[in-house]
Amino acid sequence: MNAVLRILRYLKSAPGKVLMFLKHGHPNIDGYSDADWAGNVTDRKSTSGYFTFVGGNLVTWRSKKQNVVTLSSADVEFRGMTKGICELLWLRKLLTELGYKPTSTMNLFCDNKAAIAIAQKPVQHDRTKHVEMDRHFIKQKLEAKVFQFPFVKSEDQLEDILTNAISSKAFHNSLDQLSIGDIYAPT
Repeated sequence: MNAVLRILRYLKSAPGKVLMFLKHGHPNIDGYSDADWAGNVTDRKSTSGYFTFVGGNLVTWRSKKQNVVTLSSADVEFRGMTKGICELLWLRKLLTELGYKPTSTMNLFCDNKAAIAIAQKPVQHDRTKHVEMDRHFIKQKLEAKVFQFPFVKSEDQLEDILTNAISSKAFHNSLDQLSIGDIYAPT
């Protein structure tokens, strides 16, 4: 109930918040993926999420509690990466059907080096057997150079706003980076 009240107080104090679409001069499709490992104190399930951008503008986002309890932060980040990749592939297909064929490699930014290593190394480890289907899916896309996984420092991870409790300063910085502006703010 405290979380609901906090959300309602924020919404009441921010009636002019809007998503701005700006010309950034590039047509790239990029995403940010993140997760909070065992963040739910009741059942220790994790929440993962992603943001996707087309031309530097935020177009889709999602945050969802995972169905299973994971044993490591790399596992939960890896599963979140898979969902982010699926969304980026969908956006690429949609843009192609609309007559715009993206040509650049898509970036999915992740702040977990272990998850990136699992995605990039074709070696099967005992610790990754339970995510084998996701691993093969990602490996296939990496080999086709559809994606790359640049590492992003945790403090620069935009997706934290959907999965983690962050400071007020980090929250407002994230809003700025997501091009969420206030139409009532003085210019």
